[in-house]
Amino acid sequence: MSLPAPLKIPVDLARRFVRRAQLLDTPAPDVAAALDHLGFVQIDPVNVCGRMHDLILRHRVTGFREGDLHAHIHSPTRPGFEHYLLGGRGVLAALPVDAWPYLTPGMARLSRTRSAHSGRLTPREAALAERILDEMATRGPLTSDDIEHDGRARSAWGGRSRLVKHVLEKLFGHGRVLITTRRDFRRVYDLPERVLPRAILEQPPQPAAEIRAWIVGQRLRQRRLLTLNRGELALVAEQVQPVAVAGLPPLFCLRSDAPLFDVVAAEPPAAAPLLLAPLDPLIYDRRLTRGLWGFAYTWEAYTPAAKRKRGHYALPVLAGTEIVGHVDPKADRAAGRLRVVSRRVRRGHQTAGAVRELAEFLGLRE
Repeated sequence: MSLPAPLKIPVDLARRFVRRAQLLDTPAPDVAAALDHLGFVQIDPVNVCGRMHDLILRHRVTGFREGDLHAHIHSPTRPGFEHYLLGGRGVLAALPVDAWPYLTPGMARLSRTRSAHSGRLTPREAALAERILDEMATRGPLTSDDIEHDGRARSAWGGRSRLVKHVLEKLFGHGRVLITTRRDFRRVYDLPERVLPRAILEQPPQPAAEIRAWIVGQRLRQRRLLTLNRGELALVAEQVQPVAVAGLPPLFCLRSDAPLFDVVAAEPPAAAPLLLAPLDPLIYDRRLTRGLWGFAYTWEAYTPAAKRKRGHYALPVLAGTEIVGHVDPKADRAAGRLRVVSRRVRRGHQTAGAVRELAEFLGLRE
């Protein structure tokens, strides 16, 4: 395993590199370019002050508007699709179509796994699945509400839900149905051959070693600077440039990104504060966020209210090369206003302009 000598980079320059490499300083011209650059964009249905994927892309795509990601991947040419990373239950993401053969082995494996919530179908579920697929073939795209059935099932969250919804979710995880569009952000499913081009669906599954390398490559594209263990490094050694930052473990970036260190060193640092998405790629790796940015971060959406330090949907504030606090906004759609539930920002930093930009993005008044 042959690697170039590490680039010795000061912390401030490493932070500026990450901003630039993640498109925060040089937005992509359109969604297609951003998706290609990042590899995937995480999707989340929760809409407190905009949905996660829209909050991630609004700083990274010129002229981006709410809903543009799904308008792109569900457009007639089908340049992308929605699925769980690695083909199983977990992180739902928008991906370009070339990701398909890397996910199908995981889908097939999931269909054979014993799991009540995402694994193989029980005999009762299999019978309903055949009925659903027959109806879909005849009637076209369907939501769970379009299929009549009185059965109930226990959801992954412990509650009770309709069996139809549960079976559709399993079929989706197994790749037997796909999301063809969204209706008020609800999933509308259809048969794969009516969602993705035949040439994509007919691609053979990638070998296990190629999938492992692809997974590491996706992390590199998404975060642009990260730690790798010995096994991961062996998979992508020819693609990466070692980076040494004092006080941090060995870091790696894509070799194609390495020239950006010289580019950002010659430019004045960005200053205008940005409100980051709660799961923004810049802060997704909590350990690296703490080490590189000096910011101990936890997304508190699932933290009991009494234990929250920042707020249910707090947005970290990135100002130049520092994360200086948070703003916890909430959209009051009925009143047409964006309300700030809490705000804690280091002295000397103003967030009024960033909050106003978010309100305008959401079509609300501050």
